[in-house]
Amino acid sequence: MKNPARMKNKGYSIEGVPLLDLKSQYRSIKSEIDQAIAEVCESQHFIMGPVVQRFEKQIENYCGCKNAIGVSSGSDALLIALMALEITAGHEVITTPFTFFATGGAIARVGATPAFCDIDPDTYNLDPKSVENYIEKNCDIKDGKLINRHTGNEVKAIMPVHLFGQATHMEEIMRIAAKFDLHVVEDAAQAIGAKTKEGKTAGTIGDIGCYSFFPSKNLGAFGDGGMVVTNNDELAERLRILRVHGGKPKYYHAFIGGNFRLDALQAAVLEVKLKHLDEWTKARQKNAQKYNELLSSIKTIKTPTEISGTHHIYNQYTIAAVDHSLDRNHIREQLTENNIGVEVYYPVPLHLQECFNYLGHARGDIPVAERAAKDVFSIPIHPELSDDEIGYVVDVLSTIVEVSDS
Repeated sequence: MKNPARMKNKGYSIEGVPLLDLKSQYRSIKSEIDQAIAEVCESQHFIMGPVVQRFEKQIENYCGCKNAIGVSSGSDALLIALMALEITAGHEVITTPFTFFATGGAIARVGATPAFCDIDPDTYNLDPKSVENYIEKNCDIKDGKLINRHTGNEVKAIMPVHLFGQATHMEEIMRIAAKFDLHVVEDAAQAIGAKTKEGKTAGTIGDIGCYSFFPSKNLGAFGDGGMVVTNNDELAERLRILRVHGGKPKYYHAFIGGNFRLDALQAAVLEVKLKHLDEWTKARQKNAQKYNELLSSIKTIKTPTEISGTHHIYNQYTIAAVDHSLDRNHIREQLTENNIGVEVYYPVPLHLQECFNYLGHARGDIPVAERAAKDVFSIPIHPELSDDEIGYVVDVLSTIVEVSDS
């Protein structure tokens, strides 16, 4: 199908559309970024310090939470959250298998066992009904604790993921957590600023919320960075100590932590970008609406489902080839040949990853997540997209689907 000239004949003169355009974003705020970096360089204060503290306060205000603690990455945010809640060997954490590896990886790294439950087929977020079914089929309450009767492990927490920028069903998740006295750690790596239909900010509802500032995120640093947020002051203090090897005061260690500090240079960059985040989110939402309109006539493609009343920030615009006669890999190859950025999040659900073989899962155990892993792919949604670029993406995709379907 490779034929960009055909698209030019339809009025396009586009060489390609990247999945993400960080260069354009940087050019638009270059003077602000360069000044912020220069100020840190002049201060020579690179680890923690006043810039990090100032950025933490800004995140508290932006998200509407009591405590924000800057950390070294989104992955470390998940890890330190579990450490702060003293989740370890002999414990289970209920989560989704349809997510980036860090979600399940953090659980395993603290010695706990991930308990994978299925997802909502429309939003791809953790399905509360699947969580309830898992507990009902596998667990008993003994001495006030929720125990997996097959393993003897204590179920300690639920870790929902606000996938692709849409807040998950937190009201139901919190109801289940309250019923069984479970902690809730929100993986909001892709969802800073997203809100539930109740108007609550993703990441601020459970015990601890975790954000990632990886460069590709809506609020992205110039390297790795992350944030944990909590409304519990005692947990906040523990998190602050854990990020500096568990030492307070310096060189005195009541418990073991790690090097989870946020660099001042990253905080300075993020402080500048935070001022523009709402504007960028609005552009992503506008682009999503445009895609929805243009793709509505393609019945073999399923556009994202946005829960009514939520605030979806579209970290990704993820669509699905719902006609299973379509070859997702072929679609991906053809988009790439036409210089259109495309990515598959996530081709292998966590319960089928080799490193989790010890859990004993087989293909077919978690069917909705497995189906999503075969069907979905993400196309450009970044704020810098022009209407012509969106039109080009849709026309190329339409042609691929028509040819594949014929």
